[in-house]
Amino acid sequence: MAISPSSSAQQARQALADRLAELCQAAGLNGRILAEHCGWHPSKSSRIMNAKTPPSANDIRVWCAACGAEDQTDDLLASLRSAEGMWVSWRRMERAGLRQAQEARLPLFERTHRFRSYSSWLVPGLIQTYGYTEAVLRAVQRRRVEVDDVAEAVTVRMERQRVLYEGGRRFAFLVEESVLRNGLGGADVQIGQLAHLLTVGSLPNVSLGVIPNRADRSRMPVEGFWIFGAEQVNVELVSGYLTLTQPSDVGAYAGTFAELAELAFYGANARALITAAMDALG
Repeated sequence: MAISPSSSAQQARQALADRLAELCQAAGLNGRILAEHCGWHPSKSSRIMNAKTPPSANDIRVWCAACGAEDQTDDLLASLRSAEGMWVSWRRMERAGLRQAQEARLPLFERTHRFRSYSSWLVPGLIQTYGYTEAVLRAVQRRRVEVDDVAEAVTVRMERQRVLYEGGRRFAFLVEESVLRNGLGGADVQIGQLAHLLTVGSLPNVSLGVIPNRADRSRMPVEGFWIFGAEQVNVELVSGYLTLTQPSDVGAYAGTFAELAELAFYGANARALITAAMDALG
């Protein structure tokens, strides 16, 4: 089973806090004396060393200077950027609108040659139709984004789908059967999307698996995620966007993907589930 995304981000923050605490101890200081040197309240030193409050870049510079460890500043600032980059709230990512958030992901898709995607909520973006993407992004915009640039964001996502057809890339998509019946966009949009899955699933570089609803299931669904090569995992949660690059984290999600893939139907059996969902829509 995949590890908790929030715990992964917390581990990165804790590792940075531990390194700062070690510098304080190596300098023969305690939290109170360090606070005096830094010019802040003693409780701030404690909160930082216990990973209760994340340090700012300036906090790290002042901390290193107080400990006589200026040579550690650049390395610790890099650790701070890494910890901050693991977790980005949707408010921060989408503050300028959905188009910019879509564009920001394009370089990652362009440099990746092996994709693994598991979805328990939606059809993955790379294999969405225009109408389905419009319904998804419109729902997102209504819930959490003030800027209405849905049309532009849909265009960017559609253009990104060219990676399916170029560069010798390989794709493995896993979706829960419930994804085929989520009703987004209405019957016409759903039928068009399901028909598109039948087409995409026939591409030679694409594996499309559907995990059927069944009473004797052995592995529970998890949060949706993307694995890019062997280097990075991205997880979309209700509150934000998580990026994992530690080999142990990537390996955990790769293992979960393999476990879920064993439950899926492929080929004719997957097409039968998709066709049944289409028939249910009339």
